[in-house]
Amino acid sequence: MNVWSKILTALRGTVNEAGEHIVDGQALRILDQEVRDASEALKQSKQSLAEMMARQKVSAEQCKSMKASIKEYESYAIKALDQKDEGLALEVAEKIADLDNQWQTEQKTEKTYTASVNKLKVSISQAERNIALLKQQVNTVKATESVQKAQMAVAERYSGSESKLRTAMDSLEKIKQKQRLREAQMEAASELAVDESELRLKQKLDAAGITGNQKSGEAILDKLKTKQKK
Repeated sequence: MNVWSKILTALRGTVNEAGEHIVDGQALRILDQEVRDASEALKQSKQSLAEMMARQKVSAEQCKSMKASIKEYESYAIKALDQKDEGLALEVAEKIADLDNQWQTEQKTEKTYTASVNKLKVSISQAERNIALLKQQVNTVKATESVQKAQMAVAERYSGSESKLRTAMDSLEKIKQKQRLREAQMEAASELAVDESELRLKQKLDAAGITGNQKSGEAILDKLKTKQKK
């Protein structure tokens, strides 16, 4: 295979892929159009059925009318024979034969119409069921397509925002840590302030000799003398 053949093959493959992509993208529209085409064809079939049924009805009426005419002329022929008028009876018999031939031909036509009507009714009934099933499947496909698109949109938004969400959570955790650190610092400062206040107060009490925590030398000497006497 030369270079040009390879290029042409590659181009054909690209065109086919592009065509398939377009068809896939328009699949639901194509399916809707096919349903409309099938419904239109069914409508035309029903019109043909109505015309066929009308022709069958007219043919059946003609057969009935011819049959009545044959019986009528048969009665005329019998009356002619009763009157011994064989010539007239023969003429009437020829009329009956002509009517009978016409009746047989029309009867075949009527039977053909009847058979066609019955077949067309069966075909239309089957087509109606198929189209109804197709419409139901199209509705199911559309609903599934909508759900899948929604799921894909959510998945794409989640995957795209997942890193942002992690970053936001990290930032939130850092803020919480800073807040905990500030709280600890404020608690420590408060404790230090209390300790310093207590220390200053104790120093003042000690200086005033109120607490009695600091013992003078005289007090210690008096205590020792007391122990010596014992």
